[in-house]
Formats: sequence, C-alpha cells, structure tokens
Amino acid sequence: MRDRFGREIGYARISITDRCNLRCVYCMPESGIQSLRHTDILSYENVLRICRVFAALGICKFRLTGGEPLVRKGAVSLIARLKKLEKVSVTLTTNGLLLLEIAQELRDAGLDGVNISLDAREPSAYRRLTRGGDVQRVLAGIDAAVETGIPVVKVNCVPLGEESRENVLQVAALARDRVIHVRFIEMMPIGLGSAFAGVDSGRLREWLEREYGSWTPLEESLNEGYGSGPARYGSLPGFQGKIGFISALSGCFCENCNRIRLTATGFLRACLNRDDGVSLLPALADSDDGRLFADIRAAILDKPERHDFIIQKEAARGMMSKIGG
Repeated sequence: MRDRFGREIGYARISITDRCNLRCVYCMPESGIQSLRHTDILSYENVLRICRVFAALGICKFRLTGGEPLVRKGAVSLIARLKKLEKVSVTLTTNGLLLLEIAQELRDAGLDGVNISLDAREPSAYRRLTRGGDVQRVLAGIDAAVETGIPVVKVNCVPLGEESRENVLQVAALARDRVIHVRFIEMMPIGLGSAFAGVDSGRLREWLEREYGSWTPLEESLNEGYGSGPARYGSLPGFQGKIGFISALSGCFCENCNRIRLTATGFLRACLNRDDGVSLLPALADSDDGRLFADIRAAILDKPERHDFIIQKEAARGMMSKIGG
C-alpha cells in the first residue's frame, strides 16, 4: 500500500486504551483525563479484524500502544492472536511499570520487541517527571525483558530541556552494560508537550560525546536492522547496545514516513500532526470487509506530505494518551 507520494505504508501503531498508570508531565494533566468507557473502545475482535485488513494491504508491522497498553486486561492474549496472522511482527510500547511480572508471558505470546519509555533513572527525577512513578520497577522490567529473551529491547527517552543533561547521560548508560538500544526523541509540540522546549539531537550528541566518546553512526543500510522507524543509530565506545536519535523537528523524516495510527476509538490517523482521518466504526458495522478496505486506502491516500510542527503548532491538539503516540 502506497500513499499518493509513493511512500510504502507498512507500519501501524494501534492504541488499545487511553488509560495510563502514570501522569507524565508532557503527556497527561496531573488530575488525569476523562477516560473512555469500555464500550467506546475497540473490542479485541475488531482490532483483529482491522489488522487482518491491514495485513492484506501489506501493513504487517503492528505496535500496540496506549495510554499504557498493559493496563488493559487481555493485552497478552491479543498479542498471541495477532501473531497467528501470516508474516506479521508485533511490538509493544510501555512505561515498564508492569513489565517485570508480565515479561515471560509476553515472550511466550511471541512478542517481537518492546520499547520502554524512561526519561530519568534517578528516583526523585523520575517521580517528578511521572508524578509518582517507581523507577526501580521500570529498571527491573527492562532487565526482565532482556533476560526472558524478548528479541529487541529499546528504551525511549524524551529530554525536556538543558536541565535534562544528567538524565540523558544516565539513561544512555543502560546500553553500556546491556544489549538494549537507547533512543532519544525530540519533544514534539503535541498537547502538553507544546509547553516544553526539548533538546535537539545535535545538542544531545554533544552531551554524550563529552561523557562517553565519539558517537559513530551506523551505515544507512545497517540502521534497518533495528526496526522500521525513523531512528538513526550509532555506537559509543564500549557500549553493548546502540544509541539512536529520532529527530522529528531538527531532521524531519516525513519523506520516509511509513506509518499510520489507529486510536482506541477506531479513528485512523495518517499523520501524528493532523487531527483529520477516518473513523472505521461505520465500516466495522458491515458484515463484509469491502468498506473497511476502502476507508483504510482512502485515509492512506490522504496522508499529507509532511508535518507542520514548527510552523503550525496548533494543528496538533490531541493528548498523546488519546492519539497513541
């Protein structure tokens, strides 16, 4: 499936809940949000049905997101059922709080990879950024994911400004002693994230190189071995894992964007920066999949050429917890 600019769309981020067990400062208000009723979110049967159509269109890489996907009951069984589809990969993005207890179940279900969000390793800094989270549980979950043999383990860190330097260095060090890959993501002006300046990738590399030595980028062809996303990977001296940068603002990668996003309510978005898209609910009401195929194709063909994060911040109004990130 290609969009009107010739980009091959093969990756779908699928939100299965808007609920979360943290209140990260750039994602959710401290008081939380008005959660969707269970009857308002896609059933797992409908998620599977949509994914079968995705796969028939060549969209075979699925990432489950939230909110926090592991707070929804039955998430592991959904992964196992998705893995029964032919030639698909299934990965998960999580804050890691529940990972320690469930890592082996995820591995047994066939999970192909897990991304753990972690913006600080120092306990008080983590509590402040997440408004109460226990970083020791997250670190234990990361180790459990590695030890149980989940094929690819990545850590995602979103630096919030110049004061994040120590957090960045400490999170990066996770890849020194473990075969995990740490990626640093530039803050995108979406929802509450618009209030934070963030740090661009060039500045982050300066911090890392002063502390750990020169960052050596991988050849472009080797980057593909670490997933289908926009991160550009490289190595630091003595590190077992790789360090990656996702430069959404300073290095716009829209020309290679290969993804779409399905919200927990069944709304298909072709661009993270755009509020438009198509609800798949009317198509799901039909007994055959003809309209579902047509609506998904139409949404992909309407995918914009690029985002407007820098010049049109007001375009991205939704909370990340409701978009699926």
